[in-house]
Amino acid sequence: MKSKSPPSATSIGNRPKTSKSQKGLSSKSSKTTLNSGSRKILGSSFFNRRADSVARDLLGCWLIVQRGKRHQEKHRIFETEAYLGPHDLACHGRTGPTPRNQTMFGPAGHWYVYLCYGMHWMLNIVTGREGLPAAVLLRGVGNSVGPGRLTKMLGVTKHYDGRQANSVTGLWIEEGTGVPRRQIQRTPRIGVDYAKEWAEKPLRYVVDPNIFEVRSVITDGLCQ
Repeated sequence: MKSKSPPSATSIGNRPKTSKSQKGLSSKSSKTTLNSGSRKILGSSFFNRRADSVARDLLGCWLIVQRGKRHQEKHRIFETEAYLGPHDLACHGRTGPTPRNQTMFGPAGHWYVYLCYGMHWMLNIVTGREGLPAAVLLRGVGNSVGPGRLTKMLGVTKHYDGRQANSVTGLWIEEGTGVPRRQIQRTPRIGVDYAKEWAEKPLRYVVDPNIFEVRSVITDGLCQ
């Protein structure tokens, strides 16, 4: 569950040369300030499933952050990674509960946030039944490619760890446009070479963000 650049095998389509952190993703930006209206907030029943199913179904959904009463940001999710539980050698929960990973053993639909390399916060959502350490890492949303850039853009820190993903917390996920499976690429996860046979499992899910007409929505004004 570390932050490194995607492998070159994940390239999507023809495009100009990009940095390593953008390989596998189109670099076109489509940020907008239009209001997208209200959508259903994803609750515990959505997340109380296998991490790989949740990771796939999160593509096209909206990650929302509320900054006070007058500023709300919505960012389309286009890259995720699944961590399946204690049998998954790339999963933090493989060693049992610790002060760092104890949130993973809690109820589905709560945020799991940890520090990577002592520099970057990683934003995960807990999945599956309580007691099973499984989660989905958010790697790309809106115009941010990479989990470290994502949390920096949103201002996510340890403050959110263990909190439920809802409007009260100020950080949640709403349903979005479903993505056909034929448009989803699956690759090995990034930065998990230590995980032996699990290093090659195709548990990273990516969709070209340019398939979405709108990738980010910024609302300034009184929010509901």
